[in-house]
Amino acid sequence: MQLKRTVGVGGAVLLGLGSIVGTGIFVSLPIAYATSGAFVLPAVLIAACVAVCNGLSSAQLAAAHPVSGGTYEYGYRLLNGRLGFTAGWMFLIAKSASAATAALGFSTYLLQDFHADDRWPITGLAAGVVIALTVMVLSGLRRSNRLNAVLVCLTVGALLAFVGGGLPVLARHGPHLYFNNGVPGLLESTALMFVAYTGYGRIATMGEEITEPRRNIPRAMIVTLATSALLYAAVAFVLVGYPVRPSQKLGWLPLQQQAAAFGPGWIERVVGLGAMLAMLGVLLNLVLGLSRVWLAMGRRGDMPGVLARVNPSGTTPVPAVIVTGLVILGLVLIGDVKKTWSFSAFTVLVYYAITNAAALRLPAEQRRYPRALAVAGLLSCLFLAFWVEWQVWAIGLGLIVLGLLWHALARRASKQPGATPDRHP
Repeated sequence: MQLKRTVGVGGAVLLGLGSIVGTGIFVSLPIAYATSGAFVLPAVLIAACVAVCNGLSSAQLAAAHPVSGGTYEYGYRLLNGRLGFTAGWMFLIAKSASAATAALGFSTYLLQDFHADDRWPITGLAAGVVIALTVMVLSGLRRSNRLNAVLVCLTVGALLAFVGGGLPVLARHGPHLYFNNGVPGLLESTALMFVAYTGYGRIATMGEEITEPRRNIPRAMIVTLATSALLYAAVAFVLVGYPVRPSQKLGWLPLQQQAAAFGPGWIERVVGLGAMLAMLGVLLNLVLGLSRVWLAMGRRGDMPGVLARVNPSGTTPVPAVIVTGLVILGLVLIGDVKKTWSFSAFTVLVYYAITNAAALRLPAEQRRYPRALAVAGLLSCLFLAFWVEWQVWAIGLGLIVLGLLWHALARRASKQPGATPDRHP
């Protein structure tokens, strides 16, 4: 059963921004700052360029194939089954890790006022938030979209307060920059910041629910990327210009602590509230997006067929949403924001490498942008993927192998006499 097309271009932009302007700016940017110091500013700009290449590849693919599943479907249709499955598998891992990071980030910002930065209070609160938002998504997409619009507006307002409070401080005292880890730090920060932009993929995964997808998907992606890049650059400029050293205990610097150095207490409170609302928005959007990929993989037989079921009104894939919540909940128990975000970085870079490879296979009549953009995106993703901590990419490669073994077994089982044939959307 197909999902209904109920999301317009404005709603698609809000969904994309809800996934980008949250964990990316309140967690990824501070983690990247702790990794490389003032090198985070060029990292933001380099990551934006890579994201543009990937975003345009995603946009033309989604316009040509407006179905749920994103690169999972494009890989199957334009490359081969193994690469299509790998894309879906990497997306599930990457965005589940991002969702876990959002939940942990929410807990960290909320508990700042109580000076409770130990692992278990943060982890326990994050687990409760995951459960609550999963139940909300089960109640219906339309209600979730309205909440998302409110969260995005409040988040952008908090960021403008942060920039507005920090610029006068910079004007009075001048910039005080420090750099960390040289070129390796710059490249790792770029990989970490690239993930911060990839919420635009949220738009592609919902291609089946967006009205006039061939026109609205590219427009929504371009507007989303441009808006988020401007916000990241402004916040990064303030962050590196008047530095507060990262927390020894947390390993990174919540923007709420940075805002405390600006003077007026209301700025710190507004930034803290904005961060918490942003994390809720990101988590909400990721539960929605991830459930659509589980749905697509269930349809094709790469995952259990029960995940392909949609509720009678055609608005919510209930089993897929439940599985999504359980996976995120498991990752939350890691309890380490830097590890979950780095893991997301490696896996999402692999995902977008496959996206660009698929874009290179588009027929000439469906191509909207030069092939050189897809080539640049492919090479950049493969290069940056291996600048995160080596333990992270080693585990990531191991999970790719395990996923392909599962895929081979599932394919073999589907060909056995009496097996259910592959389901295609």
